Amino acid sequence: MTQLSDLQIHINDEHMFFVNQNIMSAYLGRSKKMIKQKKRRTQIENPIIELNEFPGRPEGFEQVSRFCYSHGRAEITVSNVSLLYCCAFFLGMTEKASTNNLEKTEKFLEGMFCWSWNEIIMSLRNCDSFFSNADSYGLIQKLIFALLAKIAQNSDMNFITSSSSSSPETSYGFRHSSTSKTTHDTTGPCNKSGKAWWFYDLTKLSPKIIENIIRNLGVYGNQNKRTSFLLHYLKSRPQGSPNPKSEYGGLADTAVHGVIRAGKTKFSCRKLFWGLRLVSAFSLSKDCRGGLERLIGDNVDEATADDLLVSGHNMGICDVNLVIRLVRVFVKGEGVSLQKMNKVGRLIDKYLREISPDQNLNISKFLAVAESLPDSARDCFDGVYRAIDVYLQSHPTLSLEERSKLCRCLNYQKLTLEGSKDLAKNPRIPQHISVQALMSQQSKASQDKSPSSSSGKSKFSHSQLILFNGRIVS
Repeated sequence: MTQLSDLQIHINDEHMFFVNQNIMSAYLGRSKKMIKQKKRRTQIENPIIELNEFPGRPEGFEQVSRFCYSHGRAEITVSNVSLLYCCAFFLGMTEKASTNNLEKTEKFLEGMFCWSWNEIIMSLRNCDSFFSNADSYGLIQKLIFALLAKIAQNSDMNFITSSSSSSPETSYGFRHSSTSKTTHDTTGPCNKSGKAWWFYDLTKLSPKIIENIIRNLGVYGNQNKRTSFLLHYLKSRPQGSPNPKSEYGGLADTAVHGVIRAGKTKFSCRKLFWGLRLVSAFSLSKDCRGGLERLIGDNVDEATADDLLVSGHNMGICDVNLVIRLVRVFVKGEGVSLQKMNKVGRLIDKYLREISPDQNLNISKFLAVAESLPDSARDCFDGVYRAIDVYLQSHPTLSLEERSKLCRCLNYQKLTLEGSKDLAKNPRIPQHISVQALMSQQSKASQDKSPSSSSGKSKFSHSQLILFNGRIVS
């Protein structure tokens, strides 16, 4: 009498199956060959076979075992066909070795273009645990073609955003299935935020599968839609992913290339800063990050102080180095008008006031931001002075030398009279700085005098600010 379990099969060093040699050999071409080789080498009647990198791990082999023990009559469904197909390839379940097991799954898969949208998504998700097998056997590509066919049929081949808020299956009556009867979706892809109907469902797929989809999306030539989807996908990634930089880095690079290609025509300055914040969480290549920063830098005159407050590293509340790089790009740009330069000057002054309370902001970085613009970018330096005053209030332990160094970025000639008076009376400003500001204002007042002045009075006189006992008083 034949033993019921005379063969041990180890799957991926995780699990051991005790099965019947004759039953398994009848359906598994690779298993039959391995059993013969094992017996020939060891002369053991009940051999042990090790199968590594098995699709679906122990769960996959359990599905195959059921198929074999039911004499090939196990039901093939959308939920298990991907795994059975890959296992059939792996184990050599060819027509010659069995009762057409591989052919059965292949025939079932031929109907995938009639599957529903959700069935295709489900099949792709099922491939995650055995992606390398599914990819090498061509299954991923077949499913992606079926997916893109659905998108194309419901988007006029141009991936135009649908105005419908319902599932494409219910909107277009496009719902067929090669399996048993299924119910219509109750929560299909939506368009509440103006995104294409397929954006949401594709966020459920792994980065490896999305990379394959993105490569195929390029065939349709709609780069802007592809870029919009990638940004949506990166934003929607599950929090706490184990390796977000390595898993999503390639997708982030592709998204940035798309943003750079579209440029200002498709993305506002605020949207560009949003994109920069988003992709900064991933390992962008140096070229991609540099290209995105150049695009933002060329348009930084359209930014706000809030846009510049990009989270920084090393416990800082802002990325000062980024802002410095963006301003340098702007200053080096061709044909920058004085009006735009003045606008950026006012923007940087606001930014300085915002970051001055940061205890991790050292004087050198403050000066680097303040001096990233030429003097001509500012009609007035009162904004710089106010930022310095905020910094001094937030860093009360600075030495005289440090406070003097901080004031290095001031152009006293471009301080208003009120600004100069406030500086001169400010106890946080070193006295010699106050004197320099006073002398500069007096010099400017003398230059402003003209014979044509009807009153003969200058805008600034000795009686307005005087030095008394080492203090500036009005």
